[in-house]
Amino acid sequence: MAHPEPLVNDRGLLLARHGETDDNRQPLRVQGFRDPPLNETGRRQAAELAERIAARGDVRSLWSSDLSRARETAQIVGRHTGLGEPWLDARLREANRGIWEGRLFIEIEREDPAGYAAWLRAGADFRFPGGESLQEQSDRVTAALDEIEAAGELPALVVCHGCSVRVMLCRAEPRGLDAFHKYEIPNVAVVEL
Repeated sequence: MAHPEPLVNDRGLLLARHGETDDNRQPLRVQGFRDPPLNETGRRQAAELAERIAARGDVRSLWSSDLSRARETAQIVGRHTGLGEPWLDARLREANRGIWEGRLFIEIEREDPAGYAAWLRAGADFRFPGGESLQEQSDRVTAALDEIEAAGELPALVVCHGCSVRVMLCRAEPRGLDAFHKYEIPNVAVVEL
């Protein structure tokens, strides 16, 4: 997978993935709408993100998913940069991953090999069992970002989730959501849209 290259910032939106949680460590656990907090590494990463945002000197507003891992990351950034408390929007959440949430990926691969293989090919038609499709996630994140842009306090930092960033990067791809697995979004990576 490729790390995303910064794009020309014609919208004034910077998307950042939250800091690390214990579920982000090997063996990886499906998070989705689950709400694990940042671990100590994640809090350090959030402080490093705050330094990077402060060094830019141009970010005017701060937004976040309402899930703890994103909200705490954004709060740390807000305290260290003077941006204050983030505006929260549930539409920025990670995908609802249905019955997979809380399970280890290695368990899913072993117990549901066809479902896991479908995930590895995930595109516009992929739906998490009992959860939402990548298209539904893309639609709700897009709606939230459109409203943030319309609010006019740009550039805006939006702290969200790896797959929320990935579905937005796919909007600029000729293959659309079929390019979903092209991107790797590490904790506290920042992508400009």
